[in-house]
Amino acid sequence: MSTVAVRSVALPPAIPGLVRRFRQPKKNIPQTKQDRDFVLKSVREYSEQHKLVPPVPIDELQVHTEKIMALNGIEKIYRDYTGVLLANETWRESLASVPFEKRLLLMPKCIRIESKCPAPFDEFGLLCKQCGLCSIQDFQNEAEKLGYAVLVAEGSAIVMSLIQTGKIEAIVGISCLPVLERTFPYIEAAAIPAVAVPLLQDDCIDTTVDVDWVWDYIHLTSEDKTRRLNLNALHDEVKTWFTAEALDALLGKPTCQTEQIARDWLGRAGKRWRPFLTIAAYQALREDPESPISDDLKLAAVSVEAFHKASLIHDDIEDNDAERYGEPTLHSEYGVGVALNVGDLLIGEGYRLLAEMKCASHLRSACLKVAAEGQRELCRGQGAELLWNNHPVTLSNTQVLEIFRSKTAPAFEVALKIGAALAGQLDETADALHSYSENLGIAYQIRDDLDDLGDDSAADNNVSIRPSIVLALLRERGKGEVKDTMEALWNAQATTLPDKPTIRQWAEETGAYEKSTLMLETYKEAAIRSLQEVELPNLKGLLRRVIGKIFNELEIKGWCREFEQKNLNPELREQAAKAAEHLVAKVA
Repeated sequence: MSTVAVRSVALPPAIPGLVRRFRQPKKNIPQTKQDRDFVLKSVREYSEQHKLVPPVPIDELQVHTEKIMALNGIEKIYRDYTGVLLANETWRESLASVPFEKRLLLMPKCIRIESKCPAPFDEFGLLCKQCGLCSIQDFQNEAEKLGYAVLVAEGSAIVMSLIQTGKIEAIVGISCLPVLERTFPYIEAAAIPAVAVPLLQDDCIDTTVDVDWVWDYIHLTSEDKTRRLNLNALHDEVKTWFTAEALDALLGKPTCQTEQIARDWLGRAGKRWRPFLTIAAYQALREDPESPISDDLKLAAVSVEAFHKASLIHDDIEDNDAERYGEPTLHSEYGVGVALNVGDLLIGEGYRLLAEMKCASHLRSACLKVAAEGQRELCRGQGAELLWNNHPVTLSNTQVLEIFRSKTAPAFEVALKIGAALAGQLDETADALHSYSENLGIAYQIRDDLDDLGDDSAADNNVSIRPSIVLALLRERGKGEVKDTMEALWNAQATTLPDKPTIRQWAEETGAYEKSTLMLETYKEAAIRSLQEVELPNLKGLLRRVIGKIFNELEIKGWCREFEQKNLNPELREQAAKAAEHLVAKVA
């Protein structure tokens, strides 16, 4: 009996400092990334509505903070944290207007791994040795490439001296909440744009931070014309294109029952991420991101969703799934033959819509080519999984990731590249969009794996074998009963299937859950980093924000406790002023 060989995907380079991200945050900081992202989202929505003008006095800031917490059910213990995020957002537009070469990136030395860090100190702070163990190297290299002055130091005097030279007009920093509380009066007095990402701990050793937030603020620039684009509103608008009325107006009314079934399925529940990505890419690359969206673009977005919904019909048949969106799958309702035909019809419909766009012929041709190449790659990926299903064998986690890459990433790539093609910039962005899509697709599928083990994921509570990163890691990391059960499950020899609570417990006990989450974060950040070489601020800015949208539906004075007394020393203040003068000269 032959078996199907499944390749292994190459894991992306380790993200410095990411391995330590799972250190427990201090109790006055939201304990999960999802919760922290929710607080930030709440703050940004409030800030967008109320247009607060910085510097906002502390008393006024506290009033607004209380309102945000009440509106969004944020616990009182997170008041200071919420207030810091709100203060950051009041400065956001001001920071965006300051050129990179007029900014300072200020980092505390405590985000290094102290026991392994080889970096010495001088009067300017930590001299990073580029060992790759922590986030300092990553942040410093990117910020300096953009033009920032970078300082890794705890003392406040050197920072205040830098500000006084007039060479620094904005600060992006990282700091713990106690320092930020004492820093606020100085930020208010200096009236200099200052954004500080809170550390998740305040014990001054081996601390961690939400890396993606730092990355976002470092790159914030007014050259990104999409930075004010409301992604929630854009996503909501895309969803309106799939009502029965909107589809009829755009495509014409169905002419037969088969077409009606296809239209109903196209309009059935879904997150609409793929058409949203088409619009996002187009908006990032068009000359005017805020001009009205054309019917051509709507046709392209609907075609992308038609391809996706066709693949779901076929997937459900191939996987013998009985439910989708909490309703019967199409083949359960109408039979396999009808469902297969409807899926084929939607593929044809997708190509028809692209062909009927009224754009220039070379743009239309580029869109059709992108769709055809994506369809081919998706079928190859799905085929690898189906052939594996015929003769199951154990798969390593990298082999599972390769299946994810080939069966999930192509749909994202098609969506993004069609948007880029319609904007006339596919050739310039194709490589970056390919890399971004691969990492986004893998991250998305990992998240689906984690979601599949949730309490409310499906009516069936038993776990069946399929290429899953959690199940692959359980087999690799488990011992005793766990190891034996997973080996039998992977090789289709299990007499009984474990239920989801059991798998969740095993995943947590063996570290498989934590490792899966780490992989998710790694691929999300790899997607962001794939845009580094792109010289288009709109594309970099918007697609960086898209990651957060999909996966979440400054310190000035630097008073770490061990440095607090030193900062009061007049002699050290004078030394710091001289050091600051020298650093500015070096940067200039």
